[in-house]
Amino acid sequence: MDIRFNGWKGYSFLFSAENTQVFLKNKYLKQHIENPEQKAFENCYAFIYYLEHGQVYYKQAENSPLIIKPILLFYGLVHLLKACILTINPLYPENTSVLAHGVTTRKRKKQNYQFFQDEIKFQKNGLFPYMSETLFHMEQLEGDKLSMGDLLQMLPELDDLFGRLEGMKNFVKVAAQSDQFIISEKLLDHFHMSENRLKEFLSAKFKDLFLFSDEGLTFSFGDSAFRRPCPIKYHLEDKYFAFPIHKHNFFHLPELLVHYLLLYNLSMIARYETEWWGELTKMTPTKDYPFINTFLDLTIEKGPFLIYQYLVGEF
Repeated sequence: MDIRFNGWKGYSFLFSAENTQVFLKNKYLKQHIENPEQKAFENCYAFIYYLEHGQVYYKQAENSPLIIKPILLFYGLVHLLKACILTINPLYPENTSVLAHGVTTRKRKKQNYQFFQDEIKFQKNGLFPYMSETLFHMEQLEGDKLSMGDLLQMLPELDDLFGRLEGMKNFVKVAAQSDQFIISEKLLDHFHMSENRLKEFLSAKFKDLFLFSDEGLTFSFGDSAFRRPCPIKYHLEDKYFAFPIHKHNFFHLPELLVHYLLLYNLSMIARYETEWWGELTKMTPTKDYPFINTFLDLTIEKGPFLIYQYLVGEF
């Protein structure tokens, strides 16, 4: 299933103030926001600058050494996310509490630190909880936490690497037939559910997202898989949707949030854990290196793709 995306060229129509005003006006009209034309006029340049600044960070990251790449990519993604928020809330930022990162990690890493076991904790205020609610209508996540290993397992493009290095798989491919999709029956064994129970579970948990046919596990999307919590992820390199085989509390976490959390922690490590980060990038002593390096190569392409799908995508 090849979802159309032409890289940064796909954003070119949004770098025009005239086009962006129309784009924002239509977004505000759909949400019944007051004075949509005036607010679109007021926000068009801020929206363009968020996109332009984000693009500059990403393009610099493409040519930068690994040692500073996470910092550039994190701030690039933050700018793109703020552009998305502006399409939902024309008054953003309304106060300074939404400007903090919204997550926290252990400030000083323990001896024998392992990236996979490192955890990130969600805070009450800041960008992460704000965009979780504003962009994806997710309930309050304060106090919850995820490990870096958990987050890496949520990325379908890393599934082959997990298979080779860890002997485990995290996804099954979702077959596509035109605008219809078929969930593999293998998922029934992983979820310990019958066919009907799986359909009931997904239909109840993700209201109006999965529109199942009467027979089998064939479905169509009733809503965007990129603009709301959804367990299905898109494999950008191999062009197919994939379903996670591990059912946990965050198996439906939007992939944009996964990239944000991983880049936040990696950018903090690159800035403040100089010795460990230097060892990792120069000596590559542990299994962390291939996963981190592969993720950074992936997110350079996947971040702008996910933002584009949120803003204008068909799925």
